[in-house]
Amino acid sequence: MARKITDSCISCGTCAGVCPVKAIDNGDEHYEINESTCVDCGACEAACPVQAIVNE
Repeated sequence: MARKITDSCISCGTCAGVCPVKAIDNGDEHYEINESTCVDCGACEAACPVQAIVNE
């Protein structure tokens, strides 16, 4: 199951930089995770400075 980026995201891009499969892109309001690409490794969640990424 892929993780989700919540509305707490500050669009810093840290998560996108650490994603090993490049599953994170800047969306309309904040970064978004492409669920079909995500391998659920947790790197983005660990790197997020505002804890905006949650495991669904």
